[in-house]
Amino acid sequence: MDIVAKENYDKKGKALKVMMLFALGSIVMVFAGLTSAYVVSKSRPDWLADFVLPMDFTYSTIAIVLSSVTMHLAYKSIKANDRSKTTTYLISTLILGLLFVFLQFKGFGQVIESGYFFTGQGSTITTSFLYVIVIVHIAHLFGGMIALLVVIYNHFKQKYNSQQFIGIELCSWFWHFLDLLWVYLFLFFTLYK
Repeated sequence: MDIVAKENYDKKGKALKVMMLFALGSIVMVFAGLTSAYVVSKSRPDWLADFVLPMDFTYSTIAIVLSSVTMHLAYKSIKANDRSKTTTYLISTLILGLLFVFLQFKGFGQVIESGYFFTGQGSTITTSFLYVIVIVHIAHLFGGMIALLVVIYNHFKQKYNSQQFIGIELCSWFWHFLDLLWVYLFLFFTLYK
């Protein structure tokens, strides 16, 4: 890559990083509002003080943390120009992301089996909040999975190497953010009764 192309690539990368930071900031605001509403609603008489998250939410947390590790390893591998390892880690990240979503819905099933519903006459404010917050997180995760699929596609088209990896880097930022966000939400639901 010549010097002018490298400078243009670097400028584009900086602009994309700033846009990503604004996007992450807006997502933080959404979840700050939702968790604040959760805290305020705790004083309601119909609040379930003894509600416990099913174990599948714990397993999903492990899956998303592992996916963050594989995403980081994919980023390190492409910077080292190791395309084979990058492929393995990107595909592993996708599989772990899908496992996370599967376990989340399995956890929802366990909540319903326990007699708690998310909407309708049998619902409670506690489970409705759980439903809304987790579904909003999963919606953002689907955005991350689409980005990951684009990165995997571009990787197979050989658009990334040790000099050009902004797509993988930005996807990594977003993926790590979603991981940290879920860990925060999981701890929030587990510890804040």
